[in-house]
Amino acid sequence: MSPSGKTPLARLAVVTVLAGVGAGLGGMALALLLHVIQHVAYGYSLDAVISSESFLQGVSAAPPARRAAVLVVCGLVAGGGWWALYRFGRPLVSIGKAVRAPGEAMPLPETTVHVLLQICTVALGSPLGREVAPREIAAALTGWLSRQAGLNAEEARILVACGAGAGLAAVYNVPLAGALFVLEVLLGTFSLPALLPAIVTSGIAALVAWIGLGDEVQYPVMPFGISPSLVVWSILAGPLFGVAAYGFKRIATAMTARSPEGWRLVPWNLAVFTGIGLVAMSFPQLLGNGRGPLQLSFANDLSLGLAATLLVLRLAVTLAALRAGAKGGLLTPGMTVGALLATVLGCLWTLAWPDAPLGAFALIGAAAFLSASMNMPLTAIALILEFTRVGQDFLFPLIFAVSGSIAAERLCAITFRAAPQPVAVPSASHP
Repeated sequence: MSPSGKTPLARLAVVTVLAGVGAGLGGMALALLLHVIQHVAYGYSLDAVISSESFLQGVSAAPPARRAAVLVVCGLVAGGGWWALYRFGRPLVSIGKAVRAPGEAMPLPETTVHVLLQICTVALGSPLGREVAPREIAAALTGWLSRQAGLNAEEARILVACGAGAGLAAVYNVPLAGALFVLEVLLGTFSLPALLPAIVTSGIAALVAWIGLGDEVQYPVMPFGISPSLVVWSILAGPLFGVAAYGFKRIATAMTARSPEGWRLVPWNLAVFTGIGLVAMSFPQLLGNGRGPLQLSFANDLSLGLAATLLVLRLAVTLAALRAGAKGGLLTPGMTVGALLATVLGCLWTLAWPDAPLGAFALIGAAAFLSASMNMPLTAIALILEFTRVGQDFLFPLIFAVSGSIAAERLCAITFRAAPQPVAVPSASHP
């Protein structure tokens, strides 16, 4: 380190590039591991890690008894794995804590186990998201690199956040959203010292992940256009998503806070995941992080009755998994809830003004609910654009709905005297 306390620019640049490469490799490896476990567990596309057969197609084709059996295994892995980690490992350090206090290093062995447990359980059918795992492993690796390079506290803080965003960019192929996540959520600043490494690390990570995952569009959609009906609906429905997201966030936080401790994790997870498996015998769409129902919503493949049923069941299984003490993200689950709610509302709206496809409503609802449930409007809009590569004119209803949703969520927070904050679930900590 130089006498001024700042790291030489060349060394800082090398660490930044290595952080992006590490995040890309880590995100790619975790995504491939997820696919392998899914294929073996449900017995589909066993000749390829990445195949044209989706997870929803695979679990739907699997015998109902197999779905239930896999979820029993999932409960044992979740309960036993997290109990052992908390019992014998060092305390975990969340990404947020590592960013706020650079001296709080994320323990690499324990974080790796925590990450693998998330990937394994989501692959087996847990309804929580997989996006926290690549963020955590990338942040932990970046923190280690920062310490080895002798970066000062502020430089390390920024790079740990950039590593986390790069992990998100890698696993979902969303470089812009990854960078915005760093700036909007983790650092809360768009200053140049944060902006440059955020863009560089996320861009490198996404490119590196192409080696194993390809330049994949997460949710291919038909070319949606905007219409007067869709624009008016986005303005009117936006606040409804904000209120719903506020309620979901409060309940999810309460369920997480009440999760069991110690050996009770084992029976709780076994019971909850067994129950999810029994329900999934009739509704395979409930298994996994929610990608299946999202794709069905975007493709106009859901009726009003099925969308409403899946909405209720999806909320129930997600909250139940949190109550049991399982870990994972709420990004894709939140998008799923928003898309299903939007499909229900869109079905009713088109009875009076039928000039927009239901998939367009689902796209807008996913962004509006996600933006308010995780307090990241810019990131949510970028995610939808990069997830689907929908046309730029779709920005208008997206912005209207997201703005209304955020405003309503903040109003609810003020009304109930609770400051808006991200859901606590993605944090890595002992229960």
